[in-house]
Amino acid sequence: MVSKEMYELGAKSSVIREIFEYGKMRAAEIGRENVFDYSLGNPSVPAPESVNEAIRELTLSMDSCELHGYTSAVGDNETRQAIADNLNERFGTHFSMRNFYMTAGAAASLCITFRALAEKDDEIIIFAPYFPEYKVFISSAGAKPVEVKCNADTLQIDLEAFEKAVTKNTKAVVVNSPNNPSGVVMNEETVRGLCDILRKKQKEYGREIFLVSDEPYRELVYGDVEVPYLTKYYDNTIVCYSYSKSLSLPGDRIGYILVPDEVSDFELVYKSVCGAGRALGYVCAPSLMQRVIKKCVGQTSDISVYKKNRDLLVDAFEKYGFSVARPDGAFYLFMRSPEADATAFCEKAKKYDLLLVPSDSFGFPGYVRLAYCVSTDMIKRSLPSFERLAKEYNL
Repeated sequence: MVSKEMYELGAKSSVIREIFEYGKMRAAEIGRENVFDYSLGNPSVPAPESVNEAIRELTLSMDSCELHGYTSAVGDNETRQAIADNLNERFGTHFSMRNFYMTAGAAASLCITFRALAEKDDEIIIFAPYFPEYKVFISSAGAKPVEVKCNADTLQIDLEAFEKAVTKNTKAVVVNSPNNPSGVVMNEETVRGLCDILRKKQKEYGREIFLVSDEPYRELVYGDVEVPYLTKYYDNTIVCYSYSKSLSLPGDRIGYILVPDEVSDFELVYKSVCGAGRALGYVCAPSLMQRVIKKCVGQTSDISVYKKNRDLLVDAFEKYGFSVARPDGAFYLFMRSPEADATAFCEKAKKYDLLLVPSDSFGFPGYVRLAYCVSTDMIKRSLPSFERLAKEYNL
């Protein structure tokens, strides 16, 4: 009567969402202030005031029908050009509006891109730890997800393992830097090694292999850390971007796909992106938010709050005996579980109303993820509970 595959996806939500829903139920029982929910990557830092100003200005100055009406299927021309101008200024690129397809966030960008690229028997490589929905998006596009584990010590890409995983069926490789769930930023040495292998394998198999860069956390880096801009390292790079994290707009679903001119047969690939957007019903991203982005392009929320949160947690965890690295970007901590079964550890953490996400669904067992995009006050209040949890394990 219905698709078995779709039923199974709908009947069981992701582990992250299950824990988030548990947190809401628990908050109703004991009070929200008593639940320390680190499950969902939902920014706690407000959008810049300029976003609110742009919305007010647009609603007062534009005809309502025009403001809320359709844009072109690929997106508003002025918005796409504004994004191109900003990237060109920041990275020394030469994009124009014709390189961009506006989307309802990074998830839509990825789904469209995979659908545009995937053909029968194609494989798409993902690096563990990875965002769990990658497997759903890739499989739904008709391709096969192939997992390659990162180096256990650095969580950088294991280039030797990656090279062995590339086959004649490899159509694309997905990278996510800064990474969800680890917060690791792919360094330039890794980027160059990755791109060298891709060029070598393209030549060996006589077919294009695309590098899909998933970049919702690009601006969320701390100190003097730089995130290499991948279109400058490898021609067949497609960028999937979202403003959900940089501008704290997760519920407004706005982002883009960038197809550079350097991509092999640009017109073919870009038209395939347009066709995939049409097939999936993703034409015309939210028009109000497109116009907001045009006015606020290049701005970010106050990410210094996330750095403060990171340092609070890492300093405390090191004191308590937990094993955790200080991430360079995003707003996630990837902590080694004190016991081999990370799910069991997360269940014990629930005794203290600490809601953590086990890493099994990220393809990297033995760890837990904490989303520290929460209020600094919540972090401070949760620390005694983490200390009691650590003592339970005699750390």
